[in-house]
Amino acid sequence: MGHHKHHGPQPVSVRSVEMAVRGSVLRRVSELPRGEFFAGLIVLGCLNGFASRIIYTSENGWVNALLTTYGISAIVLVSCVAAVSLILRDRTRGVQLREIALGAGFLLLIILPISAASWIALTGLSLYILSSTDVVASRQGATILLATTVPMLWSRILFKLFAHFILAADALLVSRILGTHRTGNLVEFADHSGQLAIFPACSSLANVSLAFLCWVTFSQLVSHKKSSYDYLWCLLACLVVVVVNVSRMAVLGFSEANYLSFHNEWGDLVANVIILGLTVGISALGVRRELFQRL
Repeated sequence: MGHHKHHGPQPVSVRSVEMAVRGSVLRRVSELPRGEFFAGLIVLGCLNGFASRIIYTSENGWVNALLTTYGISAIVLVSCVAAVSLILRDRTRGVQLREIALGAGFLLLIILPISAASWIALTGLSLYILSSTDVVASRQGATILLATTVPMLWSRILFKLFAHFILAADALLVSRILGTHRTGNLVEFADHSGQLAIFPACSSLANVSLAFLCWVTFSQLVSHKKSSYDYLWCLLACLVVVVVNVSRMAVLGFSEANYLSFHNEWGDLVANVIILGLTVGISALGVRRELFQRL
């Protein structure tokens, strides 16, 4: 009898399938515009970084969550959107293998249920973009993203390291306005009915970092030409928010009745709106030449 050859489907090893799928995925990713690749990573990182705040503020009721914008500053939200939109303008094709590996490491870091890990990952990603591209829009977006990590992470770390001195500085300014005694972060009420305690949530440092972010976002969005006056405008924005924040605490420190009347969600909302308006206004004035050219 002759030998019969079987011409049916041949068995395929699992490893060969894995290699084929992996190669297909890598090929598709490598063909993406670099802007889309990095923007996708940034969106995932920001969402994970915001998640813990959204969950925490939602536990106190949706009204409080909305009034406080889920514990996320409007400046931060706008800056994240601006960063993503600018980076998306990079239509350069050819995501490199090392960037795919970078993306994989980025995803491994942001899947941790720790918001700080996401902001650390976003810091590293923004630095990589700045060091690896000459596309102006992409560099502008990365600069905004890097500045966004300051209020979301680095200023918080700075505060934890120097909390005693920062709160004492705020308390000193409030006590000078009220003309009362201060002990650490405690300031005596102007009517001597008790003491006002200045806690981390009331610190001026958070607002200063937001003023810095607002200035960076404005200057990058309008392609502001660098000037020696830039530092003065940024410093002015920071000083103004300190003045508003300290003045608000001084109003609370007039009496316990004032504290009970104004230390609530509505009082915080009014103060935040004033700070936002002044910060945006000063930043806009600082880049008025380029801004008016675009309007």
